Amino acid sequence: MPVLFPVSLIAVGQCGNQIGRCFWDRALREHAAVNQKGIYDEAISSFFRNVDTRVVGDGGSISKGRICSLKARAVLIDMEEGVVNEILQGPLRDVFDSRQLITDISGSGNNWAVGHKIFGSLYQEQILEKLRKSAEQCDCLQCFFIIHSMGGGTGSGLGTFLLKVLEDEFPEVYRFVTSVYPSGEDDVITSPYNSILAMKELSEHAHCVLPIDNQSLFDITSKIDLMVNSGKLGTTIKPASLVTSSAGTFKKWQKPFDAMNNIVANLLLSLTSSARFEGSLNMDLNEISMNLVPFPQLHYLVSSLTPLYTLADVNIPPRRLKPSLPFVSWNPDGWKTSLCPVPPVGHSHSLLALANNTCVRTAFTELRARFMRLYKKKAHLHHYLQVEGMEESCFTEAVSSLSTLIQEYNQLDDTKGMPIEDLPRLTIAM
Repeated sequence: MPVLFPVSLIAVGQCGNQIGRCFWDRALREHAAVNQKGIYDEAISSFFRNVDTRVVGDGGSISKGRICSLKARAVLIDMEEGVVNEILQGPLRDVFDSRQLITDISGSGNNWAVGHKIFGSLYQEQILEKLRKSAEQCDCLQCFFIIHSMGGGTGSGLGTFLLKVLEDEFPEVYRFVTSVYPSGEDDVITSPYNSILAMKELSEHAHCVLPIDNQSLFDITSKIDLMVNSGKLGTTIKPASLVTSSAGTFKKWQKPFDAMNNIVANLLLSLTSSARFEGSLNMDLNEISMNLVPFPQLHYLVSSLTPLYTLADVNIPPRRLKPSLPFVSWNPDGWKTSLCPVPPVGHSHSLLALANNTCVRTAFTELRARFMRLYKKKAHLHHYLQVEGMEESCFTEAVSSLSTLIQEYNQLDDTKGMPIEDLPRLTIAM
């Protein structure tokens, strides 16, 4: 059995906690499918701790009916109570306790400055206390895993404030962030402001960022619904294999965005499977940054997950992808493979690919354009500037940071085929 190190998951804001709810439900079902004897083992301990040693009997078995002794290694933060209260009233209520929660009642009003400047200062000590307690319960904490959205106020503002707090308090602990980016048709009109302001913090204080595009999630769920409802796939789909499906313990609690959140939860389960289960080729989350991030701030990884559903009676032959992919001449070994024998629940197989390439600049360029359309008119700017400590220079610095990031991706794109001795030096602040 490999040496497995615990991971502390931090869900911030409405979106972060909704994805977190899907993740914890699926993680529990995945462990239950593998560990049918109910033994509290190293795999479970990666994301859960056992708070009641009395339920562990001879051989480490957990007494029947006492699975509630498992507590998630998580901190749930939201400046509105709605989603967190739903979790505490739902089937996952026993997985959390009050010492893991931080909520308010007013919300951040879709304003990054309120989440970052006001709630950040107000709740900094409480957040630190809970994070310290979470870290103290781990022998060797592998990383903090943050889930948040970029378009609202709490996820973008308080979520990125948290990154700086973690960097100061736990400088040696890896910071992995899953960030949900708004679509161009987002109903929050100030989402471009919030996203650009948050991007500066992500570039400076995260080790690795997994951008999730909201429009792509919507397109995937729509395509699957169309195929399933049209009957084109017939009866070939295995039950409960759709990545958009809950098919779990809180099915009756489904919300309109749960299908999209389920895709992200499946992605995160695949990402962490090697940190939870024994495999022929294991990989810690820290190794992702070591192998896929050659330059500190260029740490935005594009993700691809397959299959979206599993066909019945299908046999997938293993095939190595590396020989067929073009690599830059100066980094041909920027590659890491992990193999785990445990597929997601409902699937016979699954493949997650993470790529650090220059295609993210397109999304960042479009985001900057949406920001500039608002900023040139100074639209809604006064809502931000009335927050203490917030100045217009915060906006100019944030868009300048993003422009520098885009320029550096463009610069790397121009180095295709160049030998290493001819490469221009990137000006990246450490």
